Amino acid sequence: MSLPPCPVCQSQYVYQDQSQLICPECGHEWNPQELAEQELVIVKDANGTVLTEGDKVTIAKDLKVKGSSQGLKIGTKALVRRIFDTKDHQLDCKVDGAGEMMITAQFVKKA
Repeated sequence: MSLPPCPVCQSQYVYQDQSQLICPECGHEWNPQELAEQELVIVKDANGTVLTEGDKVTIAKDLKVKGSSQGLKIGTKALVRRIFDTKDHQLDCKVDGAGEMMITAQFVKKA
């Protein structure tokens, strides 16, 4: 049986105790049914299109990469791996030629 990773620390060593899942690394306990029922995060791209995990997007504006001399050019393709409900960077993406990084949703367009 495959259990989901811990939502707090992403540990793979989660075990089940009755209806609860428990992470031995950080001690977080949660009910997977309650987690699935929580509100879904709605994130929109530069055109107002709703983005979901697994979507392919393109960069809509030249972006500087923090801590690096290289940047991301307009039209660069990326794959949305996860969506977060944060103020700054909502998308965890795998960017072609640049690797994995967090990007703000307002700077991408759904491909």
